[in-house]
Amino acid sequence: MGRIEQRASTGAVTGKPWMVLAGMILMVMAGCSAPPMVRDGAPSQSVDVSQIPDAVPQPHNGPLKNSPYQLAGVSYQPLASAAGFRQEGIASWYGTKFHGRKTANGETYNMYAMTAAHKTLPLPSYVRVTNKANGRNVVLRVNDRGPFHGNRVIDLSYAAAKKLGFQNKGTANVVIEAIDTTQPMRQVAQAPGAGDSEKTAALTPLSIYLQVAALSTRTGAEALQKRLQQVITQPVQVTQVDDETDALYRVRVGPLPNRNDALKVGDLLAEASLERGHLVFE
Repeated sequence: MGRIEQRASTGAVTGKPWMVLAGMILMVMAGCSAPPMVRDGAPSQSVDVSQIPDAVPQPHNGPLKNSPYQLAGVSYQPLASAAGFRQEGIASWYGTKFHGRKTANGETYNMYAMTAAHKTLPLPSYVRVTNKANGRNVVLRVNDRGPFHGNRVIDLSYAAAKKLGFQNKGTANVVIEAIDTTQPMRQVAQAPGAGDSEKTAALTPLSIYLQVAALSTRTGAEALQKRLQQVITQPVQVTQVDDETDALYRVRVGPLPNRNDALKVGDLLAEASLERGHLVFE
């Protein structure tokens, strides 16, 4: 440096060497100040995803996040509801780079949780994603926006991708089906399909009934059954239940399609001066 400074003071150095030197200094400074490039990937430790349960759909109380937005000059209009939504396309996954960051829904992204990102589904919503290559499926909570790369339609958490068996490939052809959160679900074991090495969890809908009464005599139960059928069109069942002492005869309306329909039936019964009943899930 001393020799260069001395030449500079005498004007012996031309403009071109100074430009080279300045460029070198800027490159060194930039290299010292720029953060290292962070690449996305899988966690360093092995993860047993068979111990991670699928998301369980829950009714959402409050406004959904479905406001229009723009990204890289492209406008997106999220759906007002996920009801009836179905889509086929390419799924990808995201992991360590985003682990611990905020999602578009304001939650914290956890690559070990059963979540997903979608460009237009309302947040939150629930979907069943099936890998078309092996038939495996998972139920996920959509709480983020994306993916915004190529023709991909959904981004899954690392754990979800591993459950579907494409964590090493990076992408998979999938079917996305929205889940009706007004209908309670239960988790059951599902036998593995061809090529699967582990059991997966599946959600099956519970049957919904409106139980109006539990009477001590069949005659009384059947009389109430006839009275209910004069008011509503839904099926009414009388079933016998034996306890330790006496038999009871339950009078139930159903099975019904969902919780909302069951509540509407209760309103009709109340208008007819009958017992509104209570919800039963089996």
